[in-house]
Amino acid sequence: MVTDGGLETDLIFHHGQELPYFAAFPLLDSEKGRSLLTEYYDGYAAIAERTGTALMLESATWRASSDWGHLLGYSDDALARTNRAAIAMLDGLRDRYRATVPEVVVGGAVGPRGDGYHPDRQLDADEAAEYHAPQIEAFAQAGADIVTAYTLTGAGEAIGIVRAARAAGLPVAISFTVETDGRLPSGDSLQTAITMVDEAGGPDYFLVNCAHPAHIKLALADQSAERIGGVRCNASTKSHAELDEATELDEGDLELLASTHEQLKPLLPNLSIVGGCCGTDARHVAALWGL
Repeated sequence: MVTDGGLETDLIFHHGQELPYFAAFPLLDSEKGRSLLTEYYDGYAAIAERTGTALMLESATWRASSDWGHLLGYSDDALARTNRAAIAMLDGLRDRYRATVPEVVVGGAVGPRGDGYHPDRQLDADEAAEYHAPQIEAFAQAGADIVTAYTLTGAGEAIGIVRAARAAGLPVAISFTVETDGRLPSGDSLQTAITMVDEAGGPDYFLVNCAHPAHIKLALADQSAERIGGVRCNASTKSHAELDEATELDEGDLELLASTHEQLKPLLPNLSIVGGCCGTDARHVAALWGL
């Protein structure tokens, strides 16, 4: 499946959007915002059409949970409506692409409760399940096909999200991020984190996102690699700390991104979802698909 790139960085740096707290979900509140999101998704649908592959549409809801929503003035009820609206929009796009894309999967995107670049503390599973349940329940009510949690920094929050998704009756995927040394921000290895989550019940599959392929390569071990079904890479080779301080977009070296990503394929026997993360746009994702 083709999936999208770095939604927030694309909108901020290429479209001049102000996204306080890196939150794209307020765009769903206006016709102009929805049109911009549609234009964004159209670029990835075109890649899926050209490659003859399925398309995974992920909702613009990475920040649409209560802590972040409250900072932006959204009540819990308003957040639930927004999360449902995000899935409804993607359902409409599924119809839009039906004639040109073989299959479209609609996913509800969840982000960490804290800051993925500055994880001040690690959530335990019970706290995470309670916190993320309202957003995941809204996805289920709206008919999402799956929920995927992106940029997670530790196993505890991942376990809680899996519990909340299972309770809501949704398939679930967990995507960890890694630092330049290939370890999670929690300090755990990717293999350790995957093992911990799997021992607690486990998601349908794992991904890795928000890291350059060179850093993801350092994270891979034989046991963990078999559970990874998707990769969404950063364009830049910089660390999270460096990217967080940057005032200009680092779009990376496109050739290096594609060639290093190619090195991951023999290490990931079940890789089936390929897209991008921070600093990437449709050009980068097309390159990852050999276009």
